[in-house]
Amino acid sequence: MQRSRLLAMVFAAVAWAGVLLQVYLTLDSALTSGKGITSGLIMLLGYFTILTNLLVCAALTAPAVAPASRRAAAFSKPDVVFGVATSILFVAISFHLLLRNVWHRQGLHAVANDLLHYVTPALYVIYWWLVTPKASLRWVHPVGWGLYPTLYLLYALIRGVLINSYPYSFIDAAAIGYPRTLINGVCLLLAYFAIGFVLLGLSRLQKQPPLVAREEYPFGGAASSGASG
Repeated sequence: MQRSRLLAMVFAAVAWAGVLLQVYLTLDSALTSGKGITSGLIMLLGYFTILTNLLVCAALTAPAVAPASRRAAAFSKPDVVFGVATSILFVAISFHLLLRNVWHRQGLHAVANDLLHYVTPALYVIYWWLVTPKASLRWVHPVGWGLYPTLYLLYALIRGVLINSYPYSFIDAAAIGYPRTLINGVCLLLAYFAIGFVLLGLSRLQKQPPLVAREEYPFGGAASSGASG
């Protein structure tokens, strides 16, 4: 088995563990409070953290389970892996800076929280660094991927109007108003761009991902100049 596929399998298992544990805890809490499973799922799917962790799960599972499939090929494209890495790293950094001192978790809740906000982001960035060729990445890619958090903000605002609930206080338009919400959204988008540009800058330091080099040249020897394109 290729090292990259094995790595994807292990990391996918960890990513799914975090998501499924949080699903279990959320649904259990919803049932205990008498809100029901549907209410729990609606609440869960409002969080950028959950949606992005699900994106990571898909991006790791496809190349791990069916590496020859079209879905695996799509999720293995350098710009896609880069975009997912940027998004999940944004989850980790924004949580650590904005929410770490607000959300206090214990027991399994703390485990799920750490898996979703720290462990999975770290593992996927490692996956991106070790496995994905980066020569084709361009400075426009972080800007293009900015569509993802932008669409999420639009989704969160529409969802908030419909169910009168917002996943995060800094985009709670009902409490802080739309002007402040939009300002916060722009600031977060700029932070997202910054993370993407930093990752892209770091990628310029790497000529060939270590696992790609080992799999293409298992007995040593230099990679050709076009191998990482």
